[in-house]
Amino acid sequence: MSVPGVSDGELMQRIAHGDGRALAELYDRYAAQVMGLCVRILNERELAEEALQEVFIRVWEKAQTFEASRGNVHAWLLGITRNLCIDQLRRTRARPQVSEPAGADSDLPSFEESLPDPEADVPGEAASRERARLVRRALNVLSLEQRQVIELSYFRGLTRREIARRLRWPEGTVHTRARLALQTLRQALTAEGVDSEDVI
Repeated sequence: MSVPGVSDGELMQRIAHGDGRALAELYDRYAAQVMGLCVRILNERELAEEALQEVFIRVWEKAQTFEASRGNVHAWLLGITRNLCIDQLRRTRARPQVSEPAGADSDLPSFEESLPDPEADVPGEAASRERARLVRRALNVLSLEQRQVIELSYFRGLTRREIARRLRWPEGTVHTRARLALQTLRQALTAEGVDSEDVI
């Protein structure tokens, strides 16, 4: 969907009133720039993709707080992006690190650590990583609304009712979009040679 005649400010007003199509249009306009900033700050593509989705979820939730008198939509959106990414970096850095013994060279693993784990299922781990990559690619074929439902349901554990409250959609709309999203995902995964029953 493209609405070239509609300003960013008008889109924000429509998003604040629960218009999912307006959010999809804003996503189309700015997703590439938001993604670029996420990659620059987080320096990791997978984290950046997660942050991109979170940014537009926050836009949906905070649209009513946007004030055109305090700046344009583009600056507001990038401000949300920057703050979210910086918070993500702080959380990552706050994770406890394994302390090294006194005098140990932290840059070099010990001989034992450098040996392969005989119990590790290397082919299995490789297959899991590849399957995860294919699932992420399959998610990209969904519409923004469908992707929101799947992410909130499967990755955040929200119920359909909780999703409806969070996105301010009727429960029936959430149910329909979830069903269509799952059908689309299964088709995309089957086309990639992934058994969707292992994933969905």
